[in-house]
Amino acid sequence: MLYQWYETQRALLSPFAEFASASAKLYGNQASPFASMPGAQRMAAGFDLLNRLAKDYEKPAFDIRSVPVQGTEVAVQEQVVLQKPFCRLLRFKRFTDHPPVLERMKGQPTVLVVAPLSGHHATLLRETVRALLQEHKVYITDWTDARMVPTDAGPFHLDDYVHYVQEFIRHIGPDVHVMSVCQPTVPVLAAISLMASAGETTPRTMTMMGGPIDARRSPTAVNNLAMNKSHEWFENNVIYRVPPNYPGAGRRVYPGFLQHTGFIAMNPDRHLKSHYDYFLDLMRGDDDNAEFHRSFYDEYNAVLDMPAEYYLDTIKTVFQDFALVNGTWEVRGRLVRPQDITGTALLTIEGELDDISGAGQTRAAHDLCTGVPKAHQFHYDVIGAGHYGIFSGRRWREKVYPQVRDFILRYQDGRVAAQAPAPALAAPAAASPAPAPRSARRRRA
Repeated sequence: MLYQWYETQRALLSPFAEFASASAKLYGNQASPFASMPGAQRMAAGFDLLNRLAKDYEKPAFDIRSVPVQGTEVAVQEQVVLQKPFCRLLRFKRFTDHPPVLERMKGQPTVLVVAPLSGHHATLLRETVRALLQEHKVYITDWTDARMVPTDAGPFHLDDYVHYVQEFIRHIGPDVHVMSVCQPTVPVLAAISLMASAGETTPRTMTMMGGPIDARRSPTAVNNLAMNKSHEWFENNVIYRVPPNYPGAGRRVYPGFLQHTGFIAMNPDRHLKSHYDYFLDLMRGDDDNAEFHRSFYDEYNAVLDMPAEYYLDTIKTVFQDFALVNGTWEVRGRLVRPQDITGTALLTIEGELDDISGAGQTRAAHDLCTGVPKAHQFHYDVIGAGHYGIFSGRRWREKVYPQVRDFILRYQDGRVAAQAPAPALAAPAAASPAPAPRSARRRRA
């Protein structure tokens, strides 16, 4: 009943949100006679804030129309390459009439960005894609909101996620470089491991960023919740059926609004302050800061429902059984063996202040991928970065992206087996200093 109650509340708030939006314009538009009234600026700011608190947030667009390549602005077109029931494989196709730039783009590496299926839409990686497009051909997984998938499409398990990733890699081709951000580091490692075990050609490189490869290391609040509650608790308390007003009516899901509540509950003071600062920015007429707030929360507040089977499988496999690191994970009867990967270079990236995936969780991939020569394993700690900072914002652009770009470029013309050892871009995994304890890292920041 909780989902139906939420939908009822949303329907009741919708007219109020529209009223607040209209009122904000009434008091804020200089052409309106009400704008000259005493306190009009405060009224406009208050109604604008109420509108943003009450409105419904739809999935944002990537809205990447052009990017600079070698100093030339080239057009970008978003294309659907593969359509699956629970995911679309998107390609950001670049176009230019400038022959030297076109020739340059043809030889650039191909990157598959595997976006997380964990609450937010793939558009959360907009900055990741925009930076990569300057020097790469880019594909991304665009996961579908489970409430929009009819029950006729069947369930979607963690095993299905793994097979989706394999299908996408095969479709793009073996010369692809795979980048996984957060949650998909686990199924991506499984997908490439199974391909290696089957004798298939694996991607040239795999870059894993801020993911729970081994959630036992430096467990965060998110990890502790998953580890300390029983599987039955999650099934009984966070799984609901989609209401009748959606195509996926009747499907069991972990609703997006519950996930959003959890996001807010992790840092309630920070969000309250952010909204209050937004109100003050509107009062002062600081349009730049107000627009930044809108852009961030338009993305942050847009959430999707996750298939219940996938969510519960992830809780059990990744956070309770630790099946990947214990060597007990089977995907449709086939054991996942990361040690079978030999021809794919590995780069792991962690944020110093990451409160979603703790220090060492992603780095654990190096202990599993023993078949990859140490000379082709690298790790990079992003000093001062939280979870989102490793794939968006200034630290992504200035610190992380150059590391990823140079790592990919190093293996563009040759695979691991044919690649002579060279000075590491980031520190080699075996030589990289261990991260400081979380309390010390926070003091430094």
